[in-house]
Amino acid sequence: MREYRAPLAPTPARVSTYNMPPEKLAMRAAELPGMTGMVISDLFTGSDTSMRGKTAEEIRANTKGLTLKALENIDFSKIQPGDSVNLLTSHHGYSIYGGEAYVEIIRTVKDEIERRCGAVDIRLRAGVGLRFAETQEYIKKFGLGEYFKGKALATAPVDPGVPIETELGTLYGIKAAYDAKWIIHIHNNDVRELHYHRQLGRLFKPFAMSYATIETRSSYHQSMGPRAANLIARCIFESDYIQGKYVCGVMLQVGPAGMMGIDADNDLVRQDRRFSVYNLTWYGKLLTLLSKIDKAILIIDYPGPLPYTTAGGILFGNFLNATIDELDLDVPTPPFTRYTDMLYPGREPIYSRLPPPNPAIRGLLVNYSSNGYPGTFFAQQLPVVAVGEQANVFRHCPQNKLFMDYALEAADLPAALDFLQKAADTRQVLVFDGAVGGFNVSREMADKMLELAPGASKEVDETLMPLWLKQRGISETEAKEWMADIRALDR
Repeated sequence: MREYRAPLAPTPARVSTYNMPPEKLAMRAAELPGMTGMVISDLFTGSDTSMRGKTAEEIRANTKGLTLKALENIDFSKIQPGDSVNLLTSHHGYSIYGGEAYVEIIRTVKDEIERRCGAVDIRLRAGVGLRFAETQEYIKKFGLGEYFKGKALATAPVDPGVPIETELGTLYGIKAAYDAKWIIHIHNNDVRELHYHRQLGRLFKPFAMSYATIETRSSYHQSMGPRAANLIARCIFESDYIQGKYVCGVMLQVGPAGMMGIDADNDLVRQDRRFSVYNLTWYGKLLTLLSKIDKAILIIDYPGPLPYTTAGGILFGNFLNATIDELDLDVPTPPFTRYTDMLYPGREPIYSRLPPPNPAIRGLLVNYSSNGYPGTFFAQQLPVVAVGEQANVFRHCPQNKLFMDYALEAADLPAALDFLQKAADTRQVLVFDGAVGGFNVSREMADKMLELAPGASKEVDETLMPLWLKQRGISETEAKEWMADIRALDR
């Protein structure tokens, strides 16, 4: 009988207008009996290791050193003393693995521009999606208002816009994002919204989302389908307006194993191409493994909106779509897009035209999640139980007034799980709680994942990776060289 690891630490509860008060969160899923931690290296031998450091202080120290190293080859010669510079950031980055690494990148870039260029008018612009107060909370949490001497601003898509002439016509950026002479794009590479970008133009996305007004964001979400949405972002980036301001991109590298490093480049097209290889390598095997799980009860236990709850670098939204290979560009439409969100509720089933959410999901147990994101779709499509105060979080969310009409309410977490296990006839449990470097799972799910991992690894190595690279015009030799370069870095 094999030994099981202790559960991994979940992301701590946080104080936010979008979540229940931490004191009302009675229990975390990792505390349930029979839970175990499943780390990525248990599944795939030789998987890339992440940045060292567990405490916030260690993470900040390692991130600062790696950021300075990444910036050594960046050309900052455009920036002159007296120039203004906007550091453009996105709200998701502030939540990845606690946000400490992302924020340290921001601080280090600011300090390095001051040191190397003599410029002091450096502003922080923190873009957001639907939860307009979110980046205000992050700016306060990390003391960025003081660090930027009053020049840190949370922007929202309803802020005043600036017209940007593109090959698609006039699109609109947020005026405050572009009110400096120069801009620096600080982002990350996680597989969020894979159902839109399909790992094709991933790094351009914020130009149509975090730095754009609601009209342009809506064209991304609702006018363009999977694989085409990032055309909008690419056209904005390649406009004369943006090219006249752009200096470089600085990316937090993340993968299932954790925070992988820092990447900086003056050429975002080249940088995006490189990150396509990184993400296919880091995430491909795990996404493929998840697609092979036959049945599961999922527990949401993370201070984020339902589809953006995470563990092991993978989002619940990724598992929702696991029935198809989202990295395969020959697959036309993933199950969860804004189209399904709009078309399913109250309509006749359209499964003949759009694949359904992953049928392996036999039950969804929501213990801890944010409001401010439309989520009734999930309760309409899946068996859902909300625990304790979380049910009231949904009831009082303007975007989820009907959520609990389709979900059951349970008094406590153990009772809710016991009910779903009996109803679904499975004890395979997978938790999305922000665990770094792996997942918290039931012992039955741990056994299943270990059983499936060798086959998933072989399939990616022999069949899928060559296909994914070919579809993106990347040779296997080129991919191996890039991965060899990144593995050679001293972490």
